[in-house]
Amino acid sequence: MKKSLEIVIPVLNEEKVLSASVGALHHFLQGHLADYEWAITIADNGSTDMTGEIAAKLVDFYGVKHTVLDQRGRGRALKQTWLESSADIVGYMDVDLSTNLNDLVPLVHAIGDDGYDVAIGSRLMKGSLVEGRTGSREFTSRTYNLIIRASFLVGFKDAQCGFKALNRRTADLLLPLVKDTGWFFDTELLILAEKNGFRIKEVPVRWYDDPDTRVNVLSTAIHDLTGLARLKLGGLRRASRALAANRSGEPPAGP
Repeated sequence: MKKSLEIVIPVLNEEKVLSASVGALHHFLQGHLADYEWAITIADNGSTDMTGEIAAKLVDFYGVKHTVLDQRGRGRALKQTWLESSADIVGYMDVDLSTNLNDLVPLVHAIGDDGYDVAIGSRLMKGSLVEGRTGSREFTSRTYNLIIRASFLVGFKDAQCGFKALNRRTADLLLPLVKDTGWFFDTELLILAEKNGFRIKEVPVRWYDDPDTRVNVLSTAIHDLTGLARLKLGGLRRASRALAANRSGEPPAGP
């Protein structure tokens, strides 16, 4: 029996690239992951342009799913769609397809065949190739990931690459405990996973930085550092305690 796979594309005002990207992903899945029962979900978190209308046409043309959230937040979109999914493996990738689609195969097989709980793309490990990235963004990314590794003693190298997958059990256990609804969602999920014994596989990726990105580096950095402080000052401990209780079926311990 085939395992099931659901790839989520979180979008916010992506009318220019949505159709082409979904078409490319659909074609790739047909040709390279036919050994899975796969599905594509567009998770629209607050678009005000023609994204919704285009997504509706893609539902008719490709049979993709379309989820609309009233509130913005990439983390919120991923958390909702992943928890609503019944797929054996859930994943996501950025709508601009910055990551080469060929890298999706080892990402999925790391979970489906090799038994990892989480698989993530990495732009900062040996074998990766990054093009089009400015020196300032490269410095910011490497500095942020060094802060994570020094603060939490984790082994993964790239927390923010928009290219990740989880198995069903991991999603069900960890997602309810992740508090962030924005860009810090990925980092929080990975720290919680590694510090609680979940197996993480990093896959080197070929990445092209989107020159049209709308990520505000300064505000995102401040938000991320605030999130790290929250985890350091008790957030990780409380989440780990709740996770242990969920695993054992016992109520959580007192504060």
